[in-house]
Amino acid sequence: MSYSTAAPVAPVTLDDVRGAQKMLSGVARVTAMEGSRHLSHLVGAPVHLKCENLQRTGSFKLRGAYVRIAGLLPEQRAAGVVAASAGNHAQGVALASSLLGVHSTVFMPKGAPLPKISATRDYGAEVRLHGHVVDETLAAAQEYAERTGAVFIHPFDHPDIIAGQGTVGLEILEQCPEVRTVVVGIGGGGLVAGIAVAVKALRPDVRIVGVQAEGAAAYPPSLAAGRPVAVENPSTMADGIKVGRPGDVPFGIVGDLVDEVRTVSEDELSTALLLCLERAKLVVEPAGASPVAALLSEPGAFAGPVVAVLSGGNVDPVLMQGVLRHGMAAQGRYLAVRLRLTDRPGALATLLGVLSVVDANVLDVSHVRTDPRLGLTEAEVELHLETKGPEHCAEVGRALREAGYPVIG
Repeated sequence: MSYSTAAPVAPVTLDDVRGAQKMLSGVARVTAMEGSRHLSHLVGAPVHLKCENLQRTGSFKLRGAYVRIAGLLPEQRAAGVVAASAGNHAQGVALASSLLGVHSTVFMPKGAPLPKISATRDYGAEVRLHGHVVDETLAAAQEYAERTGAVFIHPFDHPDIIAGQGTVGLEILEQCPEVRTVVVGIGGGGLVAGIAVAVKALRPDVRIVGVQAEGAAAYPPSLAAGRPVAVENPSTMADGIKVGRPGDVPFGIVGDLVDEVRTVSEDELSTALLLCLERAKLVVEPAGASPVAALLSEPGAFAGPVVAVLSGGNVDPVLMQGVLRHGMAAQGRYLAVRLRLTDRPGALATLLGVLSVVDANVLDVSHVRTDPRLGLTEAEVELHLETKGPEHCAEVGRALREAGYPVIG
């Protein structure tokens, strides 16, 4: 099924992608492709993971950034480059610029995770913190470009960027020539557009499926309208695909070559990230786990062999902690409850005894005695429990109620 409502647009060709592949030889890694027995069993066909989380800088972004900067004229290189990013694009531009001997300035939001700021500096960029959201940071970078003459390096809306990202598609066909479906996360659309150009030119029978987070899904309404449409206040834990409007250049390619765009929930993203960590032993950021989330949400919808592109692994440790807990809760392996009990010696020990009988592992206990909401002889306890699935969660709840503990959350 094609979303195209107009004549095909071809700002990027297979020759462009092949040229980018030659340019990236010795610069970007040919990343590994790993089979997933668990996902293969679930889908009923072989599933392979294209590990761009193991690329230099931790994501596919180096590919496009290098091709874009390498294509600049000498006088443009002399003026330097500037970019705006909360993470992956920042690091890709920083390393690509350093490899090419070009000065780079990267604007990042003030709230960007410290590991990403540090990594961007370590790759050689001059980092400037500006604004609290990416739109403010982007505006500052564009103003800097106009004022200084530095070349603005867009994260996805340029043919050279798309050609560079398309080298992932060439590698997929080389590593898994029998592939029938490629599943790719979508933010602005540069990666999926590049992969679609490469794969469809050589294997038009291969199905390309894009995946967006429900809270930042600009492509479905844009494709329905036949033009890029902005989504107000995009919201998702997957900051790598948290883009409010499709890029003009990738949009035309996606509409012509991508067969389907799906959306996934936050629960599905966190569950997918947890699966990648536990089963595949791979650290993947939420955006990178979005193709796996799509496979988990409807495994029977994908003809195999399937290649799921893990686009990046740059996840903030603080976010990782929260996402893993969220993923465990979605699987019924983590339960947080608040309840009230009589404030007397031994009351907490009695409560813990009830939990011990049903084999719930207590991870953390918070005990509140002084609160205007509590009666004179009452205490409130918040428990974080490790459980064994939805049925075990229900069993724990029943045991608490039967023991006379009013659960309030």
